[in-house]
Amino acid sequence: MNEPAADGLGAFLRTRRARISPQDAGLPPSMGIRRVPGLRREEVALLAGVSAEYYERLERGRRKTASASVLDAIARVLQLNAAERDHLHALASPPSSKQPRTAPVRLRPGLRRALDTVTDVPALVLGPRYDLIAINNLGAAFYTGLDLLPAGQRNILRYLFTVDAARELYDDWAGTARTVVAELRRYAGTHPHDPKLADLVGDLAVRDHDFRRWWADHDVYRREYGSKRYHHPLVGDLELGYEAMTPVGEPDLTFGTHTVEAHSPSAEALALLASWSATSKPGSTAKHAAADTATADPEATA
Repeated sequence: MNEPAADGLGAFLRTRRARISPQDAGLPPSMGIRRVPGLRREEVALLAGVSAEYYERLERGRRKTASASVLDAIARVLQLNAAERDHLHALASPPSSKQPRTAPVRLRPGLRRALDTVTDVPALVLGPRYDLIAINNLGAAFYTGLDLLPAGQRNILRYLFTVDAARELYDDWAGTARTVVAELRRYAGTHPHDPKLADLVGDLAVRDHDFRRWWADHDVYRREYGSKRYHHPLVGDLELGYEAMTPVGEPDLTFGTHTVEAHSPSAEALALLASWSATSKPGSTAKHAAADTATADPEATA
Protein backbone atom coordinates (compact mmCIF):
# COMPACT_ATOMS: atom_id res chain seq x y z
CA MET A 1 0.00 0.00 0.00
CA ASN A 2 2.94 2.39 0.46
CA GLU A 3 3.62 3.39 -3.14
CA PRO A 4 7.00 4.26 -4.60
CA ALA A 5 7.38 8.03 -4.95
CA ALA A 6 6.67 8.04 -8.70
CA ASP A 7 3.48 6.00 -8.34
CA GLY A 8 2.37 8.20 -5.44
CA LEU A 9 2.80 11.29 -7.60
CA GLY A 10 0.77 9.82 -10.45
CA ALA A 11 -2.05 8.68 -8.19
CA PHE A 12 -2.16 12.06 -6.46
CA LEU A 13 -2.36 13.94 -9.75
CA ARG A 14 -5.07 11.64 -11.08
CA THR A 15 -7.24 12.03 -7.99
CA ARG A 16 -6.81 15.82 -8.00
CA ARG A 17 -7.70 16.34 -11.66
CA ALA A 18 -10.66 13.96 -11.32
CA ARG A 19 -12.34 16.42 -8.97
CA ILE A 20 -11.99 19.49 -11.25
CA SER A 21 -14.61 19.86 -13.98
CA PRO A 22 -13.82 21.69 -17.24
CA GLN A 23 -16.22 24.43 -16.16
CA ASP A 24 -14.41 24.78 -12.81
CA ALA A 25 -11.16 25.19 -14.73
CA GLY A 26 -12.62 27.83 -17.04
CA LEU A 27 -12.90 25.61 -20.11
CA PRO A 28 -15.99 25.52 -22.31
CA PRO A 29 -18.23 22.43 -22.00
CA SER A 30 -16.88 19.66 -24.24
CA MET A 31 -18.94 17.88 -26.85
CA GLY A 32 -19.51 14.14 -26.61
CA ILE A 33 -18.98 11.71 -23.77
CA ARG A 34 -16.03 12.18 -21.41
CA ARG A 35 -14.42 8.88 -20.52
CA VAL A 36 -12.80 10.21 -17.34
CA PRO A 37 -14.21 12.34 -14.50
CA GLY A 38 -12.80 15.81 -14.23
CA LEU A 39 -10.03 17.15 -16.43
CA ARG A 40 -8.16 15.17 -19.06
CA ARG A 41 -4.35 15.07 -18.99
CA GLU A 42 -4.11 17.22 -22.08
CA GLU A 43 -6.42 19.83 -20.53
CA VAL A 44 -4.23 20.07 -17.43
CA ALA A 45 -1.19 20.42 -19.67
CA LEU A 46 -2.83 23.15 -21.75
CA LEU A 47 -3.88 25.18 -18.74
CA ALA A 48 -0.50 24.73 -17.03
CA GLY A 49 1.42 25.79 -20.13
CA VAL A 50 3.32 22.54 -20.70
CA SER A 51 3.14 19.97 -23.47
CA ALA A 52 0.75 17.06 -23.18
CA GLU A 53 3.70 14.67 -23.51
CA TYR A 54 5.55 16.38 -20.64
CA TYR A 55 2.54 16.18 -18.33
CA GLU A 56 1.84 12.56 -19.25
CA ARG A 57 5.43 11.58 -18.45
CA LEU A 58 5.15 13.39 -15.13
CA GLU A 59 1.90 11.68 -14.19
CA ARG A 60 3.17 8.26 -15.27
CA GLY A 61 6.36 8.68 -13.29
CA ARG A 62 8.59 8.73 -16.35
CA ARG A 63 10.00 12.16 -15.57
CA LYS A 64 12.19 12.25 -12.50
CA THR A 65 12.09 15.99 -11.82
CA ALA A 66 9.94 19.02 -12.55
CA SER A 67 10.69 22.68 -11.93
CA ALA A 68 9.02 24.51 -9.08
CA SER A 69 7.35 26.86 -11.55
CA VAL A 70 5.80 23.97 -13.48
CA LEU A 71 4.58 22.34 -10.27
CA ASP A 72 3.08 25.64 -9.12
CA ALA A 73 1.31 25.99 -12.47
CA ILE A 74 -0.13 22.49 -12.15
CA ALA A 75 -1.16 23.22 -8.56
CA ARG A 76 -2.99 26.34 -9.76
CA VAL A 77 -4.85 24.42 -12.49
CA LEU A 78 -5.83 21.67 -10.04
CA GLN A 79 -6.86 24.27 -7.44
CA LEU A 80 -4.70 22.73 -4.74
CA ASN A 81 -4.70 24.19 -1.25
CA ALA A 82 -1.45 24.98 0.56
CA ALA A 83 -1.06 21.50 2.07
CA GLU A 84 -1.77 19.83 -1.27
CA ARG A 85 0.67 22.11 -3.08
CA ASP A 86 3.44 21.28 -0.62
CA HIS A 87 2.58 17.59 -1.00
CA LEU A 88 2.88 17.85 -4.78
CA HIS A 89 6.34 19.40 -4.48
CA ALA A 90 7.40 16.68 -2.02
CA LEU A 91 6.20 13.88 -4.29
CA ALA A 92 7.92 15.38 -7.32
CA SER A 93 11.25 15.86 -5.53
CA PRO A 94 13.94 13.18 -5.82
CA PRO A 95 13.67 10.88 -2.78
CA SER A 96 16.32 11.42 -0.14
CA SER A 97 19.00 8.77 0.12
CA LYS A 98 19.30 9.37 3.85
CA GLN A 99 18.54 6.25 5.85
CA PRO A 100 15.86 6.34 8.57
CA ARG A 101 17.20 6.89 12.07
CA THR A 102 17.39 3.80 14.25
CA ALA A 103 17.73 5.59 17.59
CA PRO A 104 14.60 5.44 19.79
CA VAL A 105 12.47 8.53 20.23
CA ARG A 106 13.20 9.95 23.66
CA LEU A 107 11.24 12.87 25.01
CA ARG A 108 13.62 15.42 26.50
CA PRO A 109 13.05 16.05 30.23
CA GLY A 110 11.83 19.61 29.72
CA LEU A 111 9.06 18.51 27.34
CA ARG A 112 8.02 15.72 29.66
CA ARG A 113 7.82 18.18 32.57
CA ALA A 114 5.83 20.57 30.39
CA LEU A 115 3.41 17.75 29.59
CA ASP A 116 3.11 16.81 33.26
CA THR A 117 2.23 20.38 34.23
CA VAL A 118 -0.90 20.16 32.05
CA THR A 119 -3.44 18.71 34.47
CA ASP A 120 -6.82 20.26 33.59
CA VAL A 121 -7.07 19.16 29.92
CA PRO A 122 -5.94 16.07 27.98
CA ALA A 123 -2.50 16.52 26.39
CA LEU A 124 -0.06 14.28 24.55
CA VAL A 125 3.09 14.21 22.46
CA LEU A 126 3.01 12.52 19.07
CA GLY A 127 5.90 11.44 16.90
CA PRO A 128 6.11 10.43 13.24
CA ARG A 129 3.13 8.49 11.86
CA TYR A 130 0.98 9.65 14.83
CA ASP A 131 2.96 7.38 17.16
CA LEU A 132 2.13 8.13 20.79
CA ILE A 133 5.28 9.24 22.62
CA ALA A 134 3.77 10.42 25.91
CA ILE A 135 0.41 11.37 27.40
CA ASN A 136 -0.69 13.06 30.61
CA ASN A 137 -2.91 11.38 33.18
CA LEU A 138 -6.07 13.14 32.06
CA GLY A 139 -5.35 12.24 28.45
CA ALA A 140 -4.96 8.59 29.40
CA ALA A 141 -8.34 8.73 31.14
CA PHE A 142 -9.96 10.64 28.29
CA TYR A 143 -8.89 8.39 25.39
CA THR A 144 -10.76 5.32 26.54
CA GLY A 145 -9.39 2.03 25.29
CA LEU A 146 -5.99 3.44 24.34
CA ASP A 147 -4.35 1.24 26.96
CA LEU A 148 -5.71 -1.84 25.14
CA LEU A 149 -3.01 -1.37 22.52
CA PRO A 150 0.37 -2.99 23.26
CA ALA A 151 2.90 -0.43 24.50
CA GLY A 152 4.98 -0.70 21.33
CA GLN A 153 1.95 -0.12 19.09
CA ARG A 154 0.37 2.92 20.70
CA ASN A 155 -0.47 4.98 17.67
CA ILE A 156 -3.46 7.26 17.09
CA LEU A 157 -4.35 5.60 13.76
CA ARG A 158 -4.26 2.15 15.33
CA TYR A 159 -6.44 3.52 18.11
CA LEU A 160 -8.99 5.03 15.73
CA PHE A 161 -9.29 1.99 13.47
CA THR A 162 -8.78 -0.98 15.79
CA VAL A 163 -10.26 0.03 19.17
CA ASP A 164 -14.05 0.03 19.37
CA ALA A 165 -14.05 2.57 22.21
CA ALA A 166 -12.50 5.15 19.88
CA ARG A 167 -15.47 4.95 17.50
CA GLU A 168 -17.77 5.67 20.43
CA LEU A 169 -15.66 8.50 21.86
CA TYR A 170 -15.71 10.77 18.79
CA ASP A 171 -19.03 12.33 17.87
CA ASP A 172 -17.82 12.47 14.26
CA TRP A 173 -15.55 9.45 14.17
CA ALA A 174 -15.51 9.23 10.36
CA GLY A 175 -14.55 12.88 9.93
CA THR A 176 -11.77 12.61 12.50
CA ALA A 177 -10.42 9.33 11.16
CA ARG A 178 -10.43 10.53 7.57
CA THR A 179 -8.55 13.69 8.58
CA VAL A 180 -5.88 11.67 10.38
CA VAL A 181 -5.48 9.41 7.33
CA ALA A 182 -4.98 12.54 5.22
CA GLU A 183 -2.31 13.74 7.64
CA LEU A 184 -0.56 10.37 7.36
CA ARG A 185 -0.72 10.66 3.56
CA ARG A 186 1.01 14.04 3.84
CA TYR A 187 3.72 12.46 6.00
CA ALA A 188 4.16 9.72 3.36
CA GLY A 189 4.98 12.37 0.77
CA THR A 190 8.06 13.48 2.70
CA HIS A 191 8.99 10.06 4.11
CA PRO A 192 8.30 7.62 1.25
CA HIS A 193 10.86 5.05 2.42
CA ASP A 194 9.90 4.87 6.10
CA PRO A 195 9.55 1.10 6.74
CA LYS A 196 7.39 1.68 9.80
CA LEU A 197 5.00 3.70 7.66
CA ALA A 198 4.73 0.81 5.20
CA ASP A 199 4.03 -1.60 8.06
CA LEU A 200 1.36 0.67 9.55
CA VAL A 201 -0.41 1.30 6.25
CA GLY A 202 -0.29 -2.36 5.27
CA ASP A 203 -1.67 -3.52 8.61
CA LEU A 204 -4.53 -1.01 8.70
CA ALA A 205 -5.39 -1.62 5.04
CA VAL A 206 -5.90 -5.30 5.79
CA ARG A 207 -7.92 -4.59 8.92
CA ASP A 208 -10.27 -1.80 7.85
CA HIS A 209 -12.26 -1.01 4.70
CA ASP A 210 -12.62 2.68 5.55
CA PHE A 211 -8.88 3.06 5.93
CA ARG A 212 -8.26 1.42 2.54
CA ARG A 213 -10.79 3.69 0.87
CA TRP A 214 -9.57 6.91 2.45
CA TRP A 215 -5.90 6.08 1.87
CA ALA A 216 -6.69 5.53 -1.82
CA ASP A 217 -8.29 9.00 -2.00
CA HIS A 218 -4.84 10.62 -1.63
CA ASP A 219 -6.26 13.52 0.39
CA VAL A 220 -3.70 15.45 2.45
CA TYR A 221 -4.17 17.59 5.54
CA ARG A 222 -1.96 19.71 7.83
CA ARG A 223 -3.06 19.58 11.45
CA GLU A 224 -3.14 22.87 13.32
CA TYR A 225 -6.13 23.65 15.54
CA GLY A 226 -9.89 23.30 15.75
CA SER A 227 -12.59 21.76 17.90
CA LYS A 228 -14.35 18.42 18.23
CA ARG A 229 -17.29 16.92 20.05
CA TYR A 230 -16.93 13.79 22.13
CA HIS A 231 -19.07 11.40 24.12
CA HIS A 232 -17.09 10.00 27.02
CA PRO A 233 -18.51 6.90 28.76
CA LEU A 234 -17.84 8.32 32.24
CA VAL A 235 -18.63 12.05 31.96
CA GLY A 236 -20.86 12.33 28.90
CA ASP A 237 -20.80 14.89 26.11
CA LEU A 238 -17.95 17.38 25.71
CA GLU A 239 -16.91 20.01 23.20
CA LEU A 240 -13.16 20.64 23.28
CA GLY A 241 -10.75 22.69 21.24
CA TYR A 242 -7.35 21.38 20.25
CA GLU A 243 -4.00 22.94 19.41
CA ALA A 244 -1.08 21.20 17.69
CA MET A 245 2.39 22.70 18.17
CA THR A 246 5.88 21.69 17.08
CA PRO A 247 8.41 22.01 19.94
CA VAL A 248 11.54 24.01 19.15
CA GLY A 249 14.36 21.64 18.22
CA GLU A 250 11.98 18.69 17.70
CA PRO A 251 10.59 19.00 14.15
CA ASP A 252 9.22 15.45 14.12
CA LEU A 253 7.24 15.82 17.35
CA THR A 254 3.84 17.40 17.93
CA PHE A 255 2.74 18.69 21.33
CA GLY A 256 -1.03 18.41 21.26
CA THR A 257 -3.33 19.81 23.90
CA HIS A 258 -7.06 20.22 24.25
CA THR A 259 -8.63 23.49 25.34
CA VAL A 260 -11.95 24.15 27.04
CA GLU A 261 -14.05 27.19 27.78
CA ALA A 262 -13.88 28.10 31.47
CA HIS A 263 -16.93 27.24 33.60
CA SER A 264 -18.59 25.45 30.68
CA PRO A 265 -20.29 22.04 31.03
CA SER A 266 -17.30 20.56 29.22
CA ALA A 267 -14.90 22.11 31.75
CA GLU A 268 -16.96 20.65 34.58
CA ALA A 269 -16.92 17.25 32.90
CA LEU A 270 -13.14 17.37 32.51
CA ALA A 271 -12.75 18.37 36.16
CA LEU A 272 -14.80 15.34 37.15
CA LEU A 273 -12.70 13.09 34.91
CA ALA A 274 -9.48 14.59 36.31
CA SER A 275 -10.67 13.87 39.84
CA TRP A 276 -11.40 10.29 38.85
CA SER A 277 -8.06 9.82 37.07
CA ALA A 278 -6.10 11.22 40.01
CA THR A 279 -7.26 8.34 42.20
CA SER A 280 -7.44 5.63 39.52
CA LYS A 281 -4.54 3.41 38.57
CA PRO A 282 -5.60 2.91 34.92
CA GLY A 283 -4.79 6.53 34.03
CA SER A 284 -1.33 6.32 35.62
CA THR A 285 -0.62 2.95 34.01
CA ALA A 286 -1.50 4.25 30.57
CA LYS A 287 0.80 7.22 31.03
CA HIS A 288 3.79 5.06 31.90
CA ALA A 289 3.01 2.65 29.08
CA ALA A 290 3.14 5.60 26.69
CA ALA A 291 6.57 6.41 28.06
CA ASP A 292 7.62 2.83 27.24
CA THR A 293 6.64 3.55 23.64
CA ALA A 294 9.03 6.49 23.56
CA THR A 295 12.00 4.28 24.35
CA ALA A 296 10.98 1.32 22.19
CA ASP A 297 9.65 2.87 19.01
CA PRO A 298 12.31 4.19 16.59
CA GLU A 299 11.82 7.51 14.85
CA ALA A 300 11.96 7.48 11.06
CA THR A 301 13.11 10.50 9.10
CA ALA A 302 13.90 10.82 5.42
